[in-house]
Amino acid sequence: MSKTTGNSSKYLVPLLIVMSLMFFWNLSRNINDVLIPHLKRACQLSDLQSSLIQSAFFGAYFLMALPAGRFIEKKGYKTGMVTGLVLAAIGATIFYPAATTRFYPVFLLALFTMASGFAILEVTATPYISKLGDPDHASSRLSLAAAIGSVGATIGPYLGSAFLLHDKDIPADLIASFNPEQLKNFLNNEAHMVITPYLTLAGLFIALCILLYFLKFPVINEGISRKKLSDVFKFKHTMLGVLAVFAYLGAEVGVVSFIIRYTKTLNIIGMTEKKAALFITLYMALVLAGRLLGALVLKHTKPNKVLIICSAGAFALILVSVLTQGYVAIITLSLVGFFTSVMYPIIFTLSIKNIGEYTKVASSLLIMGVVGGAIIPPVMGLISDHSGIKLAFIAPLVCYLYVLFYGMKGYVVKHKALAEDAEGAVLRVIAH
Repeated sequence: MSKTTGNSSKYLVPLLIVMSLMFFWNLSRNINDVLIPHLKRACQLSDLQSSLIQSAFFGAYFLMALPAGRFIEKKGYKTGMVTGLVLAAIGATIFYPAATTRFYPVFLLALFTMASGFAILEVTATPYISKLGDPDHASSRLSLAAAIGSVGATIGPYLGSAFLLHDKDIPADLIASFNPEQLKNFLNNEAHMVITPYLTLAGLFIALCILLYFLKFPVINEGISRKKLSDVFKFKHTMLGVLAVFAYLGAEVGVVSFIIRYTKTLNIIGMTEKKAALFITLYMALVLAGRLLGALVLKHTKPNKVLIICSAGAFALILVSVLTQGYVAIITLSLVGFFTSVMYPIIFTLSIKNIGEYTKVASSLLIMGVVGGAIIPPVMGLISDHSGIKLAFIAPLVCYLYVLFYGMKGYVVKHKALAEDAEGAVLRVIAH
């Protein structure tokens, strides 16, 4: 029996704990899609203002990506995970004063703090899982972690709708008829609905933090990267890949953020916000299905070809959605989830192809590309406020056109550092 095999049992508990983190942070992150219409009503916001929820969240990812990487290099994986959970718990707790004051900037602060913790967890957990056991089975572990994370992402919107949305929508004309005191009480009650779910999440994060703190984790020592961010700029396919991550995530977050709002404009008889939230669950379930199928397809098909098919499929489905009405429009929009499922791992691995020792710092730069999730939703909100929600989907259409370009031309390596097989690397990052 090899040493790795003999020690496999000692990795089991830490591995399960770290994978559970992926479940909880994906669950928490995808509650945002239900939180947007809820706070839009509770804080009386425009589409642009409500979309700032995603800006606060993914803006934190952008700002924390590099500091998180450096922090983990110095302090280690376990300290990184504990720190991430502490920040996430603090952020979830801030929802209490946010709800009691009904002051929207405090909600944004809560989300930013939570997301800062999640950013540290994500930068920490994925590479740690890949190293927690036999290197030959790293892809299998990451694929399992991705599936667990996707389950959390699928459950999140459903739980969010159960806590935050009403069984029957409250008519806008009824709200408009309230006198000032009635309106104040109604809006305060709406805001208070976030307290129970988010304080529950805070408790879960604290419990996991305590468990991690006292659990003995295998120590993995790695050298500190000496490469600078600017060193990566010479790799054109990598820089174009950063823009592709920006476009992919911006489009995905934008689409999901507006699913409830979009569904309500389709005038489907009996469609409530709570029922509309089920299409977010459908979207995320299709992401999970796509990842599982993608893990098989990518073993036999070149990643850039899969990316071309996926981006073209997502573009076509959104176009059909905005040109139709009723259930056809919302179902085709939900199907986009299937085609976006493997975009990130493909873009990521094509972007780091043949860059050798620059891979680590390039990975941080690619993670910073998730700022697209902070920018595209407000762009859609601005268009929606001024020209209608259907025209707002021009933004994700443009994004998927760029991803299509990357799969066709942008991924081609112009400047090689050393040979590396990107096709085999796809499975190693599919956890994202």
